[in-house]
Amino acid sequence: MGRVANYPYCTLHYQDTEHCSIVKGMAPKITTSSYAVLALLNLKPWTAYELTNQAQRSLRYAWPKSERLLYSEPKKLVARGYATTHTESVGNRTRNVYEITEAGRDALKEWTATRTQPPHIEVEALLRLLFADHGSIDDLHRTLDELSTDIAARHDSVAELMASYFEGSHPFPERTHLSVLFATFQIEMFQSIERWIRFARDEIDQWPDTKGLGMNERTEELTRLLAAGRSPVGHRE
Repeated sequence: MGRVANYPYCTLHYQDTEHCSIVKGMAPKITTSSYAVLALLNLKPWTAYELTNQAQRSLRYAWPKSERLLYSEPKKLVARGYATTHTESVGNRTRNVYEITEAGRDALKEWTATRTQPPHIEVEALLRLLFADHGSIDDLHRTLDELSTDIAARHDSVAELMASYFEGSHPFPERTHLSVLFATFQIEMFQSIERWIRFARDEIDQWPDTKGLGMNERTEELTRLLAAGRSPVGHRE
């Protein structure tokens, strides 16, 4: 089975992944990442480089996989007729500029009315925790320290971005009402994770080891709270 040019990991006949969605003789499949890029193009024309910079301001906090695909997604949109491209000269260099079409706007409008995908949570620190009985208490504390550092950095990044709006740096100020709701979700999530990290550290400090604790008095108390749909974080008798 042959390979498709520019998609070396794709077989010719059928693909169905974020990176490669090609059916022989048909235009590339449009994914959620495609619509994310299409939504950016609906704001203004962009070069691939500009799209990457804008994604770092916004998409990375809701759909980070789109960052990996920003250089391929515009070409897929052009192939679908959802975008056009033209060349601009900048000094001695040229660059491709992508712009949404009316068909692209129609597709974007249809997408906003479709059923959303269920949320996906990928946190390696949680995976390390789940299998912490293969390591030590120190390993687990180090994992939480690293998670804390990463979350604090994201927390600060969003706060700094919002503060910059007072300096007139919002590229689309007419969309501030959407940005603040988006940022509120992020800040709430980061604060929730930070509270959980403090809770987890306190719990782990009471463990003699990462292995074999099972259902003791404390884990039974926590299990009963969780079974009732209540979080043990911040719980007081």
